[in-house]
Amino acid sequence: MMLTRDYDYDLPPEYIAQHPMEPRDASRLLVLDRQSGQVEHARFRDIGCYLGPGDLLVLNDTRVIPARLFARKLPGGGKAEILLLQRQDEYTWEALVGGKGLRNGRRLQLLSKTGEPLALHAEVVATLDGPRRFVRFDEPVEAYLEEAGNTPLPPYIHARLEDPERYQTVYARQAGSAAAPTAGLHFTNELIEALKTQGVGFARVTLHVGLDTFAPVTEADPAQHQIHTEWCEVTPETAACIREAQYSGGRVIAVGTTSVRTLETAAAGGDLRPTTGPTSLFILPGYNFRAVQAMVTNFHLPRSTLIMLVSAFAGRGNILAAYETAKKEGYRFYSFGDAMLIR
Repeated sequence: MMLTRDYDYDLPPEYIAQHPMEPRDASRLLVLDRQSGQVEHARFRDIGCYLGPGDLLVLNDTRVIPARLFARKLPGGGKAEILLLQRQDEYTWEALVGGKGLRNGRRLQLLSKTGEPLALHAEVVATLDGPRRFVRFDEPVEAYLEEAGNTPLPPYIHARLEDPERYQTVYARQAGSAAAPTAGLHFTNELIEALKTQGVGFARVTLHVGLDTFAPVTEADPAQHQIHTEWCEVTPETAACIREAQYSGGRVIAVGTTSVRTLETAAAGGDLRPTTGPTSLFILPGYNFRAVQAMVTNFHLPRSTLIMLVSAFAGRGNILAAYETAKKEGYRFYSFGDAMLIR
């Protein structure tokens, strides 16, 4: 029987990167052969040494929105916080809320980044599990995000981020994520152009990342864990690029676990097809990968759905051994940390 504790490992806090690497592609790259378990060490800027003409890198072009909002309760004026997770309709969002008494019917007035009250109001319209709520705004909240929104960094990053664009990929386009697809943070525009010159192809998918990506699995049996849905899209153009790469013998290389889940969702019926809509695909060891031959990824939290996903792809023993090697070699972990290429 598979157990959540089998995906635990010890990581002292000093291994958790608090700042992004400058430049982006100066981060380290651990290359893992998933058949033999052997590892090599490189810099991310040298990833082209492990790619060939005809290989296709699939990027998640989601863009992180400044989804952390501050508000005051009406009546009373007590403090509240709203973290936007997923848009339900023009006015309603699924959100994590912070503050006491945020039950159905509670009204909130949004505040600017400097603490000034805004004309925008919200109401809690449904209580979900834990701190999750459906919150309905009286106007579309997107128009206020520049004035009121703050970038929601992961809870393990405690340092201030001076430039919010460093928590965006250089190819981010489709606004909607509560967290960055961090495997893509290592790419620069110059590196992308160099890889294209080398004959490496690029395609884009979209998956808007929710905060469930940071939630540890608390159930003893990971199969009992309920993963929240996220919105994803594979366009007809991207599906055609992937089929062409597959037929010509190139590898489909997913950049990030979000791209993996999007591609595998689109290939759930066997052949990869265009898709738009929610996915709750939870990839555990034993899963049969249909679309992805290699992946670029970062180092993930213990007991997380993401370490289970990469273990499904490369084998639990190979992943945990590679993580121990990375610790011994001084790699930086998590969102602002170093990268892996699993091939």
